[in-house]
Amino acid sequence: MKITVLIFLCLLPFTFADLRIGFYSSSCPSAEAIVREVVQRRFNKDKTIAAALLRMHFHDCFVRGCDASILIDSTSNRTSEKDAEPNKSIRGFEVIDEAKEILEQACPSIVSCADIITLATRDAVALAGGPKYNVTTGRRDGLRSDPSEVKVPAPSFSVSRALQSFTAKGLTLNEMVTLLGGHTVGFTHCSVFRERLSSFQGNLDPTMDPALDAMLVNICGSFASPASDDPTVFLDLDTPSVFDNQFYNQILQQRGILQIDQQLALDPSTRDIVMNFAADNASFHQSFADAMIKMGSIDVLVENDGEIRNNCRAFNIPM
Repeated sequence: MKITVLIFLCLLPFTFADLRIGFYSSSCPSAEAIVREVVQRRFNKDKTIAAALLRMHFHDCFVRGCDASILIDSTSNRTSEKDAEPNKSIRGFEVIDEAKEILEQACPSIVSCADIITLATRDAVALAGGPKYNVTTGRRDGLRSDPSEVKVPAPSFSVSRALQSFTAKGLTLNEMVTLLGGHTVGFTHCSVFRERLSSFQGNLDPTMDPALDAMLVNICGSFASPASDDPTVFLDLDTPSVFDNQFYNQILQQRGILQIDQQLALDPSTRDIVMNFAADNASFHQSFADAMIKMGSIDVLVENDGEIRNNCRAFNIPM
């Protein structure tokens, strides 16, 4: 079931006040269509781009707010967020680059890189079978990108520790469980979760289905003989390319790959939310759309703050 979320600005919290739907309707009417076409072309070749853009958007908003600081390349004089350890596996930058290049030809210095990330993620989610929702635009690009500020929730976090990171950004427990549901189209490397496996820790993790452990051991190897190429594993083993609620059903069966994912189904504070989403795909889609819209407003720069970058990988004036 597809859900269209209609956002009425009069009902939005004050943090959305300087963003609006159709911000570029006069200054660059083709902006959203251009981004959508770029994402569509990439999605046709690589369905995993939805997960890549979701992760990029999340990591961007959780550091200095949704200001595209994650896109800045390091230079010989300065290291950027992109080179912080949690961000080294982020991908999909070329999608943003392509959209920006076309937009600069169509309407120079108008559309921010921060808005491109937001729009591209929205479009990728819809293409993967997720909810269709409107997003406000009008963000401006940040003027700082510091790897020391990158402190995002880690895959090994407990629910309570992860919640501290989310509440610090104004997001609720329900929104945390919802946003982690984006793992329904994600994948990860063995090195991220192998400490949960019997072949690495010496005994079976009681929170992991034994059959899943056996399958993962076969892929990832053991402490004595790890797989040399650090293989990847889908976080939703049933429908990895479809944005649906099967992720929640999977973790209820103790088939969560990441520790934080599995703990969502075990922790008393989140189990009921997981069970609700597992039973109702429409509820998950609605909640995900709402949470993404809210996340996209975290600490945004608007009006005369920041800049509109000409190149998403570099500040207009080198710093």
